[in-house]
Amino acid sequence: MAKFNQMAACLASVFLLSACSGLSGSSYQRPDLGLPADAADTQDTHTEWLTWWKIFKDPALDALMLEASQKNQDLAIASARIEEARAALTQNQSNFYPSLDLSASANRRRSSENAGAAGPNANRYSTDLQLGLNASYEIDFWGKYRRADEAARARLLGQMANRGTVLTTLYAGVAQSYFTLRALDAQVLLAEQTLATRQENMRLQQRRFEGGVVGEIDLRQAQGETANAEAAVQLVKQNRANAESALALLVGRKPSDIAKPAIDRGVNISQLYAVQAIPSNLPSNVLSRRPDLASSEQNLIASNADIEQARTAYFPRFALTATLGQQSRELSNLFDPASMFMSLLGNLTQPIFRAGAIDAAVAATNARQQQALAQYTQAVQNAFRDVHDALNNVQSGAEITTATNKRIEALRITLRLADLRYKNGYSSYLEVLSAQRDLSQAESALIDTQRTHLNAVVSLYKALGGGWSSSALAAKP
Repeated sequence: MAKFNQMAACLASVFLLSACSGLSGSSYQRPDLGLPADAADTQDTHTEWLTWWKIFKDPALDALMLEASQKNQDLAIASARIEEARAALTQNQSNFYPSLDLSASANRRRSSENAGAAGPNANRYSTDLQLGLNASYEIDFWGKYRRADEAARARLLGQMANRGTVLTTLYAGVAQSYFTLRALDAQVLLAEQTLATRQENMRLQQRRFEGGVVGEIDLRQAQGETANAEAAVQLVKQNRANAESALALLVGRKPSDIAKPAIDRGVNISQLYAVQAIPSNLPSNVLSRRPDLASSEQNLIASNADIEQARTAYFPRFALTATLGQQSRELSNLFDPASMFMSLLGNLTQPIFRAGAIDAAVAATNARQQQALAQYTQAVQNAFRDVHDALNNVQSGAEITTATNKRIEALRITLRLADLRYKNGYSSYLEVLSAQRDLSQAESALIDTQRTHLNAVVSLYKALGGGWSSSALAAKP
């Protein structure tokens, strides 16, 4: 029993050393990138920005967002990568504790009669039975395992941030695809209205031609415009069908539903455009809100820890190995106290010559850290450019929409006057067709402008890492 107590004390000392190991701490500091003065890294206390699309008040869009968050395969891949990183962290944390193995062996041997090692009447057969526990532990004096844990933890946080990036991109993609679909619905309606107008004009010109009021050229021009409108209807319907299948794929529907997509509609494109609003005091804490920046910074933290972990290879390694068990020639007395055996081994290893292998490993981690730093710096630069470009596109889109509405009002008056001139014989039918064509193109351009503006608003949400609170919207003059 005394021997067993001694062995237990040895094992306890191993655990105590594990608690005291790891002498170095984190040395990471966020690099100074010369950020704008108003880009403070403060946490957003509101939660509304996580569901920014609700500002559009479209139940169909809300349902698509929920469906995408549950079924999208890119999001499923990102979630699986989080679990992989979490498992890697758990695996690294196991290095903080001794390993304990149960071993059992049975050995039956026969010695040679001609070896002369035993007398002529000696028993040539022997049996060796062993049952024991083996414990081993490497004392982490220099923080190798602590640095590995720090790197693994940062990579887990990075994967969690990557999932946030996938989710942010997914939400933006669903919203923009939905706006494109609603714009194409409006384009289909406009094309069908234009076709109906062209068909009515053609019937009117047919009657006038048969009555000898107009010449054949007016009839053929009306027929040509009608055929062109028919082709335009089919083209926009083709584009709408493609947009439906793309949106069905994005939200993660099964193949049969992608082959025959059925996308519910909600608010039309004009109403969606009318409800969007941009507050005057936009959030500037991009660094704390954008998940892609968080992911890049976690990669930088991990690479910084990798350098310190690689440097520990220059220092000695001290490992303890302990064995406690029973050994006997007979199974009947294997568990007798007299069959107990034990051993405790300490091993110190100091690298002397590695032909530059350790230097190369440290140099490689330094190079990867420089890559991570450059990637983080580039990510921050791109983030502020994204915000700038999105704001510019939103402001320009609003001005273009205003100008397009003015153009439509003028073209409607032009069409009315051209029709009066034609009916009173002051101009040809070609002037009416030209006015109709210009008005139709302007109305189509307005739909595209509204879609582009809405997509720019979504891009602004994405660039800022989310939306903004109701209080910010209320502050808009």
